[in-house]
This record gives sequence, C-alpha cells and structure tokens, in this order.
Amino acid sequence: MKLLHIDSSILGDHSASRQLSRSVVQTWKETHADTQVVYRDLAHDALSHFSAASLAAAGTPVEGRDAAQKLEVESNEAILQEFLSSDVVVIGAPVYNFTIPSQLKAWIDRITVAGRTFRYTEAGPEGLCKGKKVIIVSTAGGLHVGQPTSVGHEDLLKVLFGFIGVTDLQFVFAHGLAYGDEPRANALTAAQKHIKEELFA
Repeated sequence: MKLLHIDSSILGDHSASRQLSRSVVQTWKETHADTQVVYRDLAHDALSHFSAASLAAAGTPVEGRDAAQKLEVESNEAILQEFLSSDVVVIGAPVYNFTIPSQLKAWIDRITVAGRTFRYTEAGPEGLCKGKKVIIVSTAGGLHVGQPTSVGHEDLLKVLFGFIGVTDLQFVFAHGLAYGDEPRANALTAAQKHIKEELFA
C-alpha cells in the first residue's frame, strides 16, 4: 500500500492544512500499518509553473534535449510516477483567494497528462486513474462550503480528479478559521473528529 502525502500551504508550522493532513495520514496508518508514505512539500520544494518550455522539453526527442530539458522531463516524470504508483493520495489544500495555491496547481499540471492519467476517445474523455482514493484537506479563513465561492477550489478539485478517473474523493473541511479564536478552535476540533471517527469508517 502506497500513500502520497502532499502539502501546499506556505505557512509552515502555522498551517492548519498541514496539521490536518498529518492527522489524516497518521489515522490511515493506524489501520494500515504496512503503508509506505511518500511526502512532497510543494511550498518548500516548489515546482516551476507549467510553461512553453515544459511542453518543448517533453516534445524534444531524448537525444536532442539539452541539460535543462532533460532535468525538466525527469522531474515531471518522477512527480507523475509518485502519483500513478500511489493507492491513496492525501492533499493539504488551503483556500488562497478563492482557489488552490499556485504551488498545487503546478503539481496538478504535472499529473494531468494525456495518455497517462486521461485520454480522449470517440465517446469523449476517459479517466485512467480509477481505483485511487484521494482525500483533500480544505482549510480557509472564510466560509466557502456550499457557497458560490467554492467554485475555484472544492468544485475545481472535484472536476479535476473526476476527469482523470478518481471516483473515491473525500474532503476534510476546516473553514472560518479567521473568524476568531472560538470559531477556529471549533472548526479544527470538528475536522479532527471527522478524521478520527468518520473519514475511514
């Protein structure tokens, strides 16, 4: 069993999403002791934004790639393989300005690859990542669950992972964290309760 743990918050030890994503991983391991965890911190080891250079590197024959292109292709393939080989993916995804962190978007651009995680057919697009479990830890200063402001975060992630074939997608929410000490504490307590008692029930 392989679990890929992704964090994208820029807040380090002050991050609620990091705290909660760790809790998800620890809770999973309590009942799946044989789990091999691979961790990637997208804020600490940020990926470059997907660009024309990225496409050029992938489209250049192996023998024609320069050093920068070779590094780009090898890095992108390593990221994709981490995702493809995982059975469970836990993603800390705070809400930044109504959407996901740009660091997380750069990672998504590396795993959404035609012919590898999805393909187009005469019947339309087909996701190739069936059978994976993906858990999103969504944290926010405001309240966005069930609101129009969720379109760039929760809805986006549902569409994205559904597009590549993930049907087992779950969310852990801790929103309203900037509304004061009591609302923050209540939101984090509720999220921890959900993780410990309901997420894997």
